Amino acid sequence: MTTIREAFAKAKAEGRAALIPYVTAGYPDLARLRGLVAALTEAGADVIEIGIPFSDPLADGPVLQHAATEALRRGTRVKDILAAVETFATSSAPLVFLTYINPVFHYGVERFSADSKQVGIQGLIVPDLPWVEGRDMRRSAEKSGLALIPLVAPTSTDAHLRAIRTAKGFVYGVSVTGVTGARQAVDAGVAGLVARVKEHVNLPVAVGFGIASPDQAREVGQLADGVIVGSALVDAIGKNPDQAEQTAFRFVRDLRMALDNIATRP
Repeated sequence: MTTIREAFAKAKAEGRAALIPYVTAGYPDLARLRGLVAALTEAGADVIEIGIPFSDPLADGPVLQHAATEALRRGTRVKDILAAVETFATSSAPLVFLTYINPVFHYGVERFSADSKQVGIQGLIVPDLPWVEGRDMRRSAEKSGLALIPLVAPTSTDAHLRAIRTAKGFVYGVSVTGVTGARQAVDAGVAGLVARVKEHVNLPVAVGFGIASPDQAREVGQLADGVIVGSALVDAIGKNPDQAEQTAFRFVRDLRMALDNIATRP
């Protein structure tokens, strides 16, 4: 099984940013998660984020809120997602869960970390858990061998950047002050955000929130170590639910080709 560290190292050796697509477990339905992850891996994803649906996803915009709502309406639960992931984790790109602290708390923090690791998850992203207040989550993740991946936003203080020096995996750079969702242009502050993080933390920096097209992926890929794409991909899947796997493959293949073009420039 390829690790997160190895995935970023491979991308760097190839002269490009790592590609990290996001899908919501249970959308369009949980039975398709295996096929979606296989399609993303085949299309060139280096790491894959799997969203665990929650009823109040405060960091998410309309597209991901809708996906989470539909997944919950269909009865998608944490235990079912874990069972599904266990069937394909060893044959996919490295997998990371993105969820909120409420589902983790109700499942049990230590149990969630242990069970996630057991089924093949390598990292956790919990947007509504402040780093300084997440000691129990960090200890549980570290005990289980998971990377608890910190988020950094344009408003993050130097104190926060110093606090995440001990983090594992990568740093999730939030490109804008706002929620997820496709935007017309890459925020001008991305370069400065990446530079600030690298002054304090010796980890790859992957940037997300608002990246929707190959051109935007290419632009961010020239500044960051990784490119995260969620809302635009989930929106495309939602518009073609009967061809979810094929849609995901084409979407991510185009993103990967854009990043590969950076590496092949003279």
